[in-house]
Amino acid sequence: MERFKTIISQCLPLDIDNIDTDQIIPARFLKFSSRLNLGKNLFIDWRYYKNGIKKKNFRLNNPKYTGEILITGKNFGCGSSREHAVWAIMDYGIKAIISNYFADIFKQNALNNGLLVIEFQPDMVNYLLNNILIFPKRKLKINLKKEYVEFKKKKIKIEINSYKKNCLIKGYDDIDFLLNLKNKIINFENKIFYK
Repeated sequence: MERFKTIISQCLPLDIDNIDTDQIIPARFLKFSSRLNLGKNLFIDWRYYKNGIKKKNFRLNNPKYTGEILITGKNFGCGSSREHAVWAIMDYGIKAIISNYFADIFKQNALNNGLLVIEFQPDMVNYLLNNILIFPKRKLKINLKKEYVEFKKKKIKIEINSYKKNCLIKGYDDIDFLLNLKNKIINFENKIFYK
């Protein structure tokens, strides 16, 4: 996995509640086992008409909204458990998502794959969304190491599991984390079993 570094970016506002994984990446794209090029199919049924023409009124098609941070409505990632949804988001270039609630399975899939998900109270999410909609060039800073988001010189604390934080910062998935401990495990075995 890629190491998570401090992000300073414009944001993509998507003020829609209950976005499920089938809307993020429709089931017809689940036959692919590669993570590459899934980003082109992110929200495809919302982004394009059936004839392939872009829908101008969909926010991600509006060139004034760009960035590595998606700010969205409540209950993001509900529905079926599919890692493809996380892969599509990351392949699109999004490194972090802010919502007031994530479906549990989506949240775990995201953190396990290196996508930071941040939960804030609804009023804070609405504040960020409203500001970005009016001032799309405004940037938001995410400092995972120090556990805060900064917007308009105001710092907002992030709450994240310390194990997942460590994995994101070091670029570890669960297997990488265990491999990182290989020498400690061998030393422990030698002490216990080979005295």
